[in-house]
Amino acid sequence: MLIHSSGLSKVKDSVKEKIFLGHEPNAELIAILTVYFVQGILGLARLAVSFFLKDELLLSPPQMSVLLGIVALPWMIKPVFGFVSDGFPIFGYRRRPYLVLSGILGAAAWVSLATIVHTSWAATVAIFLSSLSVAVSDVIVDSLVVERARSESQADAGSLQSLCWGASAVGGLITAYFSGMLLEHFTTYTVFWITALFPLLLSVVAWLIAETPISKDAKQSNHENFLTIKHQVRQLREAFTQKAIWLPTAFIFIWQATPSADSAFFFFSTNELHFKPEFLGRVHLLTSVASLVGVWIFQRFLKSIPFRVIFGWSTFLSATLGMTTLILVTHTNRLLGIDDHWFSLGDSLILSVMGKIAFMPVMVLAARLCPLGVEATLFALLMSIFNSAGLVSHASGALIMNWLGITSTNFESLWLLVVITNFSTLLPLPFLNWLPAAEEQTETLTLQPASVKNG
Repeated sequence: MLIHSSGLSKVKDSVKEKIFLGHEPNAELIAILTVYFVQGILGLARLAVSFFLKDELLLSPPQMSVLLGIVALPWMIKPVFGFVSDGFPIFGYRRRPYLVLSGILGAAAWVSLATIVHTSWAATVAIFLSSLSVAVSDVIVDSLVVERARSESQADAGSLQSLCWGASAVGGLITAYFSGMLLEHFTTYTVFWITALFPLLLSVVAWLIAETPISKDAKQSNHENFLTIKHQVRQLREAFTQKAIWLPTAFIFIWQATPSADSAFFFFSTNELHFKPEFLGRVHLLTSVASLVGVWIFQRFLKSIPFRVIFGWSTFLSATLGMTTLILVTHTNRLLGIDDHWFSLGDSLILSVMGKIAFMPVMVLAARLCPLGVEATLFALLMSIFNSAGLVSHASGALIMNWLGITSTNFESLWLLVVITNFSTLLPLPFLNWLPAAEEQTETLTLQPASVKNG
């Protein structure tokens, strides 16, 4: 009996160290990881949404591109959700109620897609609400992680964030393949019904969050919250008066805002190349793994390279390698004896690795730009700015598609769209000097009074 107890204790310790990175696997941690896992697993409906918009609502590539830009709006105003949850507690709680409501909202959005949505406007509203649900839950769970990460020792710094990112990645990997496989056997409406179950997990695990209700006088509490928000806004204004912050932010915005051809290429893959959902799911799975490889390459070999160097080379190589898509678009690969499926798969894997290597410095740079005293708020604002660049990217891509006359069946000018979108990614290169120099990128910024900066 003693031996059995000792062996069980060793297994528990091993699970704690290897799986939970040294964190006690209590109910609250499981709840937090569940929220991140749900964020990843909601990708189950990604392909279903695309096929629903294309086949059921008969949207064109430009229309789909615009819609995808609109539904990303909640991610551009994430700091607002943080201010609201901090400043307006519900029944004395700042976290639990918002997590419960986000779960109910998400489930309702997916159920509506499975039942009553039959127009493009209704689809836009429903997908927007599902995006809003995920954005709100992301803000709430990020605030919980930040609060708990403060108690980490220096040796364990970042382990909780890594654990949460891993939970989201696991959810994403699980659904990457099944997102296509399910569409081979079920309708898009069935996939929406299945997806609707997962947001409800947020409402369930919210009750596992250890949160003490606010006991202060409501009027005094609201006044203090107003002062806190006012102080944060003032700090953000001071932060963005520094060139060391707004110049790199402007560079990343330009880099992210270049036109996108994703919607047109989805129509080309399904209508022209006749790729099945199961194959597209397989591609998504392998590209997700390739993205992890890109993260590993960056962490292992490239993280000490200056931002200007890595952005310059990764942008140039990505634009060059992106031109290989012309071989598929013009069917030249068939003349070379390469099947469309194999060429598309290999091309996607290479571009995914390069794309992740190019994007990793964005996250590092965003963290470096946040001065002491306003880290969390400014980081959320930077992510919102970067996400808003995605709206510009989709909108400009839609305009170019419309200008070139690309439709759900006409892909004669797709090669020109590929050329334009790839060359446009080179537009930020003349502004590389806006990024921190090698000797500056490891420095931690501090907010200074305006009189000192202007002195």
